[in-house]
Amino acid sequence: MASTNDIKRYKENLKAEKQAILLYTRMSEAEQNQDLAAVYSKLVETEKKHAEFWGHKLSDAGADTLAREELGIDPKELGGSAWEAGITSFLLFTVGAVIPVMPYMFLSGMTGIAVSAVSSTLALFIIGAIITLMTGRHPVISGIRQVLFGLATATITFSIGHFIGVYLG
Repeated sequence: MASTNDIKRYKENLKAEKQAILLYTRMSEAEQNQDLAAVYSKLVETEKKHAEFWGHKLSDAGADTLAREELGIDPKELGGSAWEAGITSFLLFTVGAVIPVMPYMFLSGMTGIAVSAVSSTLALFIIGAIITLMTGRHPVISGIRQVLFGLATATITFSIGHFIGVYLG
């Protein structure tokens, strides 16, 4: 007899498989590069086999139903293109790269480092809080999580630079 934990794990696994099918289907449809589109299509088939393992056969119509009912997304309204995603990503990364560098246009040494660290931390927190509009999590928790990951990355980058002899100041 299956325990409550087994049933919960089963439902979570099935939901994850269904979400993966939806994600890879949409990625396949939006991808301009035919080779990548083929990879995403193969991932769709793999995830469908996984869902069948859990006892559910899921058609493309089933994936659309999943999107509407469980995720609250209308697949026909997704739109978008690989170009839009690429350009948006480029612009966001550019803005993100400017934030920690901007203080060095006006300051130097430890003052520049401190102002850069504070402005970057604040920007990371704001980004984490904004992400909650898509995830539904609490803004403070998401903001702190984003800060921790960002500062961990900055610490590793700073340590590598220090180790190889790059000094600010």
